Amino acid sequence: MNHKLLYRIPEVVAFLNISRSKVYELLRSGTLPSVHIDRTRLVRHEDLVAYVESLPMAG
Repeated sequence: MNHKLLYRIPEVVAFLNISRSKVYELLRSGTLPSVHIDRTRLVRHEDLVAYVESLPMAG
């Protein structure tokens, strides 16, 4: 995926390789921050990277 500043929800789903409902669950809980521009919800690239880096390693 190209490095962009902001990602739409379908792009976040593809980036994280998880379901749309799981992405919305993460957004609702505040685990994955988002921003609104008009009526569009977007996730910053830095927040996606921080979320992935916060995940525990599988053992």
